[in-house]
Amino acid sequence: MSDPVSSCTARLQLQEQEIRTLSAEIESLKNPQSLSPSPHLEQLRDENTKLKYRLNILKRNLQAERSHCSKHMMNVNLLLQDVFGDAIRASCPELDDPPLVVTPNQQAKFGDYQCNSAMAMAQMLKAKGIKISPREIAEKIIQNLPENDLIQKTEIAGPGFINVHLKRTFVSKLLSNLLLNGVQPPPLASKKKVVVDFSSPNIAKEMHVGHLRSTIIGDSMCRMFEFLGYDVLRLNHVGDWGTQFGMLIAHLQDKFPDYLTSSPPISDLQAFYKESKKRFDEEEDFKKRAYQCVVRLQSKEPEFIKGWNLICDVSRKEFQRVYNCLDIQIIERGESFYQDMMTEVVKEFEGKGLSQLDEGRRIVFAPGQSVPLTIVKSDGGFTYDTSDLAALRQRLFDEKADIIIYVTDSGQATHFQLVFAAAQMIGWYDPQVTRVEHAGFGVVLGEDKKKFKTRSGDTVRLMDLLDEGLKRSMDKLKDKERDKVLTPEELLKAQRSVAFGCIKYADLSHNRINDYVFSFDKMLDDRGNTAAYLLYALTRIRSITRLANIDEAMLRKAAETTEVLLDHEKEWKLGKCILRFPEILQKVLDDLLLHTLCDFLYELATTFTEFYDSCYCVEKDRQTGEVIKVNMWRMLLCEATATIMAKGFEILGINPVHRM
Repeated sequence: MSDPVSSCTARLQLQEQEIRTLSAEIESLKNPQSLSPSPHLEQLRDENTKLKYRLNILKRNLQAERSHCSKHMMNVNLLLQDVFGDAIRASCPELDDPPLVVTPNQQAKFGDYQCNSAMAMAQMLKAKGIKISPREIAEKIIQNLPENDLIQKTEIAGPGFINVHLKRTFVSKLLSNLLLNGVQPPPLASKKKVVVDFSSPNIAKEMHVGHLRSTIIGDSMCRMFEFLGYDVLRLNHVGDWGTQFGMLIAHLQDKFPDYLTSSPPISDLQAFYKESKKRFDEEEDFKKRAYQCVVRLQSKEPEFIKGWNLICDVSRKEFQRVYNCLDIQIIERGESFYQDMMTEVVKEFEGKGLSQLDEGRRIVFAPGQSVPLTIVKSDGGFTYDTSDLAALRQRLFDEKADIIIYVTDSGQATHFQLVFAAAQMIGWYDPQVTRVEHAGFGVVLGEDKKKFKTRSGDTVRLMDLLDEGLKRSMDKLKDKERDKVLTPEELLKAQRSVAFGCIKYADLSHNRINDYVFSFDKMLDDRGNTAAYLLYALTRIRSITRLANIDEAMLRKAAETTEVLLDHEKEWKLGKCILRFPEILQKVLDDLLLHTLCDFLYELATTFTEFYDSCYCVEKDRQTGEVIKVNMWRMLLCEATATIMAKGFEILGINPVHRM
């Protein structure tokens, strides 16, 4: 027995091919040159009409296949764009590339979506010497709308806005599809390779609050790409090479002379680093020896490589404590990984005549950039510029990445702009084909609106921050007397869920481009747009099925047999909100701004509360408290809401719990 989804996909492909063929035939029949010499003009016109009729039938069938057969969640906005795109092209054939603007309507009384193309089209036609009002264009668009299963009615508002009202049966079918198949991403035309460079602490230095944003934002981006079906490589470009390692190895040799035979008990690597730095700054002999150690490390002498590995291993263990708390999966590939590739990068720029000497340095000027990259220092050493060029080249040619994202603070924007410009200049990639992007972010501020530091003025250690989050989370749960109703195991799970979920969400719910104020009090507040509120909202929705004594099998059967009614205005509002999830993900995919997803989850939770307060899901006997009626279609709306919220949390890296 064949898979119905595969069968539908095959039919879709055949229909799309036939549509392309018919469209081409119709275009050829429109050509006056092909018509003028023909003795059978009327016959050709008749053929044209028949082809158009057949084309419209095929398009309706295609739309029906997409909305009813696919197990994937449908992007309603894209479906509407298909419908309006046809109508717009038919309305104004004079325009080669007419604008297509379809957006959700902010006010429900004006409809569910809005097409705002008519005003821009009127301006484009005016430039061609054709005078027509936007309202007339809007009327033409409506007249040319093909038959479809989506739209109940359209209205023209103001100067030429087209308000679109969706069919309730259409929304109901999409909700049933979601309940039967789960949250399935849209199908990918091809499986693209994505490299995300994030976190990136420095060896021998502790992770601090500055690494928090890169780690959280980068992980969430990876989760989104993974959910959408991309092949994702999560890279930790740690600072594990350079002058400071000569200093650390020299200090290691003095402090633990037997380090080659027994592992040195370095319990506090930060203190160890500070000691070696003090000696480097104050002792001339030590400084000279440190430089010699760098040369011997770069020559890969075994005892120096062993000392370097020991220091790296101590750091990795500390990093891993943070990653374990935040549930981060990442592959370390530090600067050392690219060392041997840097020589090739320099040779390639030299060989193509794209570098020049400047006071002993070798520099690269990329087109349109006022500042050069330094690829070789005057002492012959390489730089961060060389390292990042080598890394980019490796990701393009060895990893064959289609998308490369760098998640670092906005202060590095100019550096990456130069690196990307140089890589394009030398021909490594075409930005129209390969997406290479710096996803910058602002700094973390304290509640005094200054850079987030400890009272003594030191940078805040990340482990201290996470430990404080755990403490405050437990205090909050005990204030609400959750320790009296949860088992000790459930309480610990809730503590971690709230603590780490709130820290992540506080970051992700702010536009990453801006600075944000770190406040435990605000992030642990269970009112407003916080993880605490959303986690409580999800556990509350899940508890409704327990109250009704409904298990997963019963919900599954109901999804197969029960129509999701959307007669009440709050049911309708919730149903439409649930189905906006694919649109939201598409927007985040385009601009990498994750706060849009957070805003959507908050809107979904508040819309659900409005629905639950107005629509009885479970009816009880007022005297006995026994359940006397379960409105199953509303239970399905509860389940659909919870399913979308859970998937949203998964993308944000937040782990909800069943009881809180």
